Amino acid sequence: MHSWHSKREIQNYINANLNADLHSLLLKKSPFPEVSMQEIVQQIKGRQVAQKKFPFLLQDGIIFPPQLNLEQSSSEKTALYKSEILKGEKFIDLTSGFGIDAYYLSKNFKEITLVEQNKELLDIVKHNWSILGKKAKFINEKLEDFLTVNNENLDVIYLDPARRDQNKNKVFLLEDLSPNILEIQDQLLFISKQVIIKLSPLIDLKYLISVLKNISKIEIIAVRNDVKEIVVFLCKNYSGEIMCNCVNLESEEKSFSFNINSEKNAFAEYSEPQRFIYIPNNTILKAGIFNLISSEFNLKKLHPNTHLYTSDVKISDFPGRILEMKVIDSKEIKKKEQFNLISKNYPLKPEEIKKKYQLKDGGNQYLIFTQSKKGKIILKSV
Repeated sequence: MHSWHSKREIQNYINANLNADLHSLLLKKSPFPEVSMQEIVQQIKGRQVAQKKFPFLLQDGIIFPPQLNLEQSSSEKTALYKSEILKGEKFIDLTSGFGIDAYYLSKNFKEITLVEQNKELLDIVKHNWSILGKKAKFINEKLEDFLTVNNENLDVIYLDPARRDQNKNKVFLLEDLSPNILEIQDQLLFISKQVIIKLSPLIDLKYLISVLKNISKIEIIAVRNDVKEIVVFLCKNYSGEIMCNCVNLESEEKSFSFNINSEKNAFAEYSEPQRFIYIPNNTILKAGIFNLISSEFNLKKLHPNTHLYTSDVKISDFPGRILEMKVIDSKEIKKKEQFNLISKNYPLKPEEIKKKYQLKDGGNQYLIFTQSKKGKIILKSV
């Protein structure tokens, strides 16, 4: 690695410019002959991302890769969550990238191997892990080449396939990813007890189940109600029921686990709005378990296409927001009032509602425009 990363005066310059305008900085000449301003800005960007995404890397001597590698990395929060459910002897990350997932997921393993085809990126990870005092075997090779020569049996294989094609466009289907998971899934399950694949939050769960073999579990992971990733667990020779776990990190909501087939056998009851209105979090919406949520929590649904629920008695452990509300007439809405606007199964979007009724955003009050079985309704928080 470049020796300039360890120089105190350069590190001081990087730290002093963490809040600087990077476009203006790029136009300046580097104050250090051994390093370009582009390289300095790359490290500043890295530290800026690390402050929110992986603060454990905010240490002297840590090197950050280009922006795209940072964007593709898991956050410290999601990696830490995944690490709590894994342990064994041998762990391998076949697409290690910047190594955030590998750093956490491998903490309960004795032997750790990282495979990465980008030599410069792997060198950065190798350097950083030495700073962090973590040991591993680092292999600079294409995943496919590694698999052709590997004769080791493993406890866990982890993959985070690249989700961009040759033209840098985003792709989602497993056959379009790099590597093509469908081509290598048999090979992976032959050499490992468990294969864990991190996928885009946009991927369709029914599609996943139709194309992947030996799925034991699916994790839908959100951070503050923003779904970040879908993680699929494949187990060698597994043919049982598939469990799904919906977790919303950095919230007070409990996770919700269910059998993937249970939605087919669940039925929702319907009702006009009662005292409490329930808004499922985005992991539940992603799972598509609209009838199951109704039956599991003994809640009534407002409408087949309105994923809002209601009850007279508060169900506190519901995975989402709970609001005490009442039905109002549109004439009761006063101009310039301030509301958090929600539109569910309603012809107008929040921005259109805001304009029509001349409302302000924000505050503690909620206004929900939706439909029950009887037709369009407006709900206001009590």
